Amino acid sequence: MAMTDRADVVIIGGGAVGSSAAYFLAAEAGFGGKVVVVERDPTYARASTPLSAGGIRQQFSIRENVEIGLFARDFVGRIGDFLAVDGEAPDLGFVEAGYLFLATPEGRAVLAENHAVQTAAGAAIAWLEPDGLTARFPWLNPEGLGAGSFGERGEGWIDPNTLLQAFKRKARSLGAEYLTDEVTAIERDTGGVAAVRLASGGRIECGTVLVAAGAGSGAVARMAGVELPVGPRIRTVYRIDCRERLPRLPLTIDPSGVWVRPEGAGYICGVSPPEDQDPESWEIEVDWRWFDEVVWPALAHRVPAFEAVKLTGAWAGPYDYNALDQNAVIGRHPEIRNLVFATGFSGHGLQQSPAAGRAIMELVAHGGFRSIDLTRFGIERILEGRPLKERNVV
Repeated sequence: MAMTDRADVVIIGGGAVGSSAAYFLAAEAGFGGKVVVVERDPTYARASTPLSAGGIRQQFSIRENVEIGLFARDFVGRIGDFLAVDGEAPDLGFVEAGYLFLATPEGRAVLAENHAVQTAAGAAIAWLEPDGLTARFPWLNPEGLGAGSFGERGEGWIDPNTLLQAFKRKARSLGAEYLTDEVTAIERDTGGVAAVRLASGGRIECGTVLVAAGAGSGAVARMAGVELPVGPRIRTVYRIDCRERLPRLPLTIDPSGVWVRPEGAGYICGVSPPEDQDPESWEIEVDWRWFDEVVWPALAHRVPAFEAVKLTGAWAGPYDYNALDQNAVIGRHPEIRNLVFATGFSGHGLQQSPAAGRAIMELVAHGGFRSIDLTRFGIERILEGRPLKERNVV
């Protein structure tokens, strides 16, 4: 790329969300503009996407999140229709084993409200009383449970890096350009964003800038003079082995917030730390203490077979954590009209990337949302301090 160039859309961040937006823009017949993705690390060693657990679900409490999950289900199920290149479709390794949310008697009413939202949107979520839980999942200890909800169809997990690379490969095949570089400045003029400057010395004039820089999005937004409460929070995923193989184990979420699912011949598990012990940080290091103090005791209580497990490893990765309400920020800035956001997914970026990329395409190419109305996810709520709380955060 020349020292000064021009693009219709510059996407800052080439992870799942940025690459999804690049794909949907490049594939849209009504667009036809030049798309440039600036990604500072094409190995994605510190990116959220490859380090995630790869979940796909519709069990949320906000209808838009349910609809986003339904589109992810459809997208994964028809991946060849979207992301095949030269007739070769990616194999995402989708394990359709479901999510199982468990609630205490005190939490039963909230679970029921969430279930009503999900089923009204068309998600196939079963409601299970305690005896139904043990009949379906005999390895489960029902002590202290008031109810559960289980994804009958369309929930499970995929290989996250395969989806990321498939988005990227398809976007490039359609003409999107990827630069290994870093945005160091965003130039403003009276009309909005005029250009971005790169660490390499280059400068790209742009019609639209999309901030999709994951956990780095808060820092990128500040370059444009925008305060965005999105930054890195580190999450650890633990690997365990268990002598007893548990049949049909879904991704199970205990009322404590501890989760577990199968992975290969073993299992992976984790928990989100409490807010006061969850600082913003780029130190991507495994935090072993949560396993001994919180994760293993909760698993051993809920699934007696897990009383005898062997901890075999762990990895850590960053969430692009939205400190206001842990929900995505998707939409245009109300005053800087050519500055667009798709970030702050707080651990849901991979599964929400298909719908987020499509939504950004609709905003840029057509001037507004057409498929799912994501107006409530706009940055206006951030600027005005109006949280949009999702109650089903894992």
